[in-house]
Amino acid sequence: MNKNVKVTLPKIPAVLEEGSFRDIYSDEDFSLMNSEITGETIEDIELDQAIVSKVVFRNVTLTNAMLPRVDLTDVIFDNCNLSNVNFNEGIIHRVKFIDCKLMGTDFTEANLGNVLFENSRAHFSSYVDTRLKQVEFTSTSLQNANYHGCQFTKTAFVQCDVNEANFVQTRLNGVDISTCHFERIHVDFETLEGCVVSQEQAIGFAKLLGLNVADE
Repeated sequence: MNKNVKVTLPKIPAVLEEGSFRDIYSDEDFSLMNSEITGETIEDIELDQAIVSKVVFRNVTLTNAMLPRVDLTDVIFDNCNLSNVNFNEGIIHRVKFIDCKLMGTDFTEANLGNVLFENSRAHFSSYVDTRLKQVEFTSTSLQNANYHGCQFTKTAFVQCDVNEANFVQTRLNGVDISTCHFERIHVDFETLEGCVVSQEQAIGFAKLLGLNVADE
């Protein structure tokens, strides 16, 4: 955990009812609340503005899921496969993704607040024009992730693989990537100012600027 980013974790009731994701169709507002869902595979879902609150998903797979403008509040995804799920323009608040597959998952133009990504694989995930506030990515593989045009507020990357990630047109002031691994990332040097980097990373960026770094 990054000491400068305090993520408020999901507020989950001590007792939840066992449920199914398909229960969401029983509500005229397409809402799912106060449930624990385990071991399901849900295919070919397309729901606009669905509401999911105080729900724990364990070992759940969503396939061909289109959930634009979804409202996720106080939700835990534990060991779930959410690859290629569409969360475009969603409101995602107090949500935890732990040990999840998020390959190609699309958060474009979403609002993420108090969200934790932990020990997950999120290659090619997209956060284009997304607002992230109080968000932490820890021990998560973000190879080729796309953060183009993001707004970061108190966002941290802790021991993540961000190789080939795209941060073009994204201000990185105050964003800490010092513990992350990458051979190459895509940034604008004018928006890199204030980014927290390690000494080794600083030397790498200096070389990209054409500076000759003298050996001590």
